[in-house]
Amino acid sequence: MNGASQPSSQLQAEGSPVGREQRHESAHLHVAGRAQYVDDMALPAGTLHAAFALSSKAHAQITTLDLSAVLALPGVVDVALPADVPGENNYGGILQDDPIFTDTLVQYAGQPLFAVAARDELTARRAATLAKIAYEELPAVLDIRSAVASDNHVLPSQRLLRGTPNAALDAAPRRLYGHVAIGGQDHFYLEGQVAVALPQEDGGMLIWSSTQHPTEVQHIVAHAIARHAHEVTVQCRRMGGGFGGKESQPGLIAAAAAILAVKTGKPVKLRLDRDVDMLATGKRHDFIADYDVGFEADGRITALKVMMASRCGYSADLSGPVNDRALCHVDNAYFLENVEIVSHRCKTNTVSNTAFRGFGGPQGMMVIEQIVDDIARTLGLDPLVVRRRNFYGIGERDETPYGQRVDDNILDLITDRLVDSSRYDERRTAIAAWNAGNPVIKRGLALTPVKFGISFNATHFNQAGALLHVYNDGTVLLNHGGTEMGQGLYTKVLQVVAHELSIPTSAIRVSAADTSKVPNTSATAASSGSDLNGKAAQHAARRIRRRLEKHAAGLYGVAPSDVRFDNGQVHIGELKTLTFQQLVQGAYFARVPLSATGFYRTPKIHWDRVNLRGRPFYYFAYGAAVVEVAIDTLTGETRLLQVDILHDAGRSLNPAIDRGQIEGGFLQGAGWLTSEELWWNARGELKTHAPSTYKIPTAYDWAERTTIDLLEHPNREASIHRSKAVGEPPLMLGIAVWHAIRDAVASCATPGQLITLPAPATPEAVLRAIGKLRGEAWAA
Repeated sequence: MNGASQPSSQLQAEGSPVGREQRHESAHLHVAGRAQYVDDMALPAGTLHAAFALSSKAHAQITTLDLSAVLALPGVVDVALPADVPGENNYGGILQDDPIFTDTLVQYAGQPLFAVAARDELTARRAATLAKIAYEELPAVLDIRSAVASDNHVLPSQRLLRGTPNAALDAAPRRLYGHVAIGGQDHFYLEGQVAVALPQEDGGMLIWSSTQHPTEVQHIVAHAIARHAHEVTVQCRRMGGGFGGKESQPGLIAAAAAILAVKTGKPVKLRLDRDVDMLATGKRHDFIADYDVGFEADGRITALKVMMASRCGYSADLSGPVNDRALCHVDNAYFLENVEIVSHRCKTNTVSNTAFRGFGGPQGMMVIEQIVDDIARTLGLDPLVVRRRNFYGIGERDETPYGQRVDDNILDLITDRLVDSSRYDERRTAIAAWNAGNPVIKRGLALTPVKFGISFNATHFNQAGALLHVYNDGTVLLNHGGTEMGQGLYTKVLQVVAHELSIPTSAIRVSAADTSKVPNTSATAASSGSDLNGKAAQHAARRIRRRLEKHAAGLYGVAPSDVRFDNGQVHIGELKTLTFQQLVQGAYFARVPLSATGFYRTPKIHWDRVNLRGRPFYYFAYGAAVVEVAIDTLTGETRLLQVDILHDAGRSLNPAIDRGQIEGGFLQGAGWLTSEELWWNARGELKTHAPSTYKIPTAYDWAERTTIDLLEHPNREASIHRSKAVGEPPLMLGIAVWHAIRDAVASCATPGQLITLPAPATPEAVLRAIGKLRGEAWAA
């Protein structure tokens, strides 16, 4: 179903719910505290509660595992060890390198060793700490540089090459070498990892899971308990946040619960507390990069070589596609004619990192944005000037390093409008004057662009299904393969179906994602939820509408094209007007099928992962942010003063939801780059595993003045109603916060001096950067 959609103005004139600010379909439940999450669901009598026992070592052999005290604790029913796994002791979705319970080899501090089932949650958690474990410690690789030096990889390195970067570097008028350091990020979803395994008749298993990928959980559980896929059903009505952390990781939680359920014959619930969740589950990959860039005197890049390496952890997880996407986003908004990017996927004795909003794209963008910023500061130019000189062109300089043409480029349009609306030039002058007269409080300003590819890099995931039932009272039940994690996906898809059938949204109910209703679902990830599931639901609704049109046309002797649906009414030529309910009731008595499946596959995309060539993305989403900050040069404290954002959502399906996604994504990106610091000690123990030591941004970190505008610009491609994805791209608008801080730090530098500022730019990092500029010994 790739047909063109109507203009939003026409949709609104017809009273369509699409393109309007509709409230979230579960908003009334959220505010009243009645929205059910997995932890809220009523459990059957006799349900057991489970807890993990975690390793305290980063790399070791277990020499003794004594569980006598665990089993002796009153209330403990059983434990699950590797030997208790009926099928495959693995939850790795791509490679078979992620044990559910490790056997004798420990590969990170926090790795699950076994699980305890008890009659209540507190007993299970207490029992998990009582095991007597002896280890023989082994050498551990804990950081990216060490892994690169020892050629320690979880996956083979990749190399993307275009042009002749070596020759172009040698011929470049100017040349610069530098380093980039980008920290990781914990998902810190409000609802932690949780699953309930409920044994069914004849060996079946029902799983309630907080997951973005019900089908993967279904497969992992089936393999773990030696069942077929049709014997395992996974359901998820909603999550309290996901951000990528519930794409691959829930397989571990659900599989452990299911293994205990099989062993005990009882329902089992496993909910991780915050500390265990942060210790045991993966995070955003931290990256380092070394670059060698050649450029003209005006700042235009002529050649670039980048070595980019990420901390993947002990196993592959999703590190392959994450690093591939990082590699494909090093260009961001910029044409790179001669470029070589080498991507190392490093194995370390730390938790295996995983998907996170942006999926490697933000890290790739951070690399190029620092390079462009360094060029500008070397030349004494405004970084925005250098950015614009390197933008992709239209009709020329428009091909990415991986061979996809940027044929929907609106970078200049967005930048022109934002520069004007934010008064960028005027504020740049005012900030320079402020900094000249204020030795302690310095201000900084930055505009950074976003060009983010939309689609899964793994082409086969770009498909979706939907199931639609119309009942004979005229109401509709909608089910599709997407999952709701607060982002408003269910609301948008509901609006699409309401438009197709021209009925009120109140006549439609959305049911839980369910592998027994829509099979072989893709993860709700890669910002593709509305694109894929909206189109699939549209396909199903159109099938039913065509059946109803044919039925009405035959009944009254008119052409199907003369049957018109209009806001709950159905006009049959000039002869008759029925309510939608009346038409449906008549169709039911005439034995017209009122249930339909829908399917969608993204067109035009193809990807050669070996040669890193093709069109991996259906389209690009664009945006830009202007951010002004203040820093205290005595304490390193930073404050967000003003934010101006212009973001491309195509023809927005729901401006209210899209605006909320932009606000949340921007602040999450700002948190990643300013306050959310992950810290491991020399023994490989993560010490930032609770709100007391890991600092996410709050409402108090929001800017004093904020303007967020949606660019009204229809998608060039035939996406659902010409809208654009808005889940991940806004996170990268937060890059402007880090660059504004860097700009403020630069006011302490002499002309041409480069700034050494890692991300996140914590107060300590800001002070150290200023100290280095001033030559202070403590900062070296």
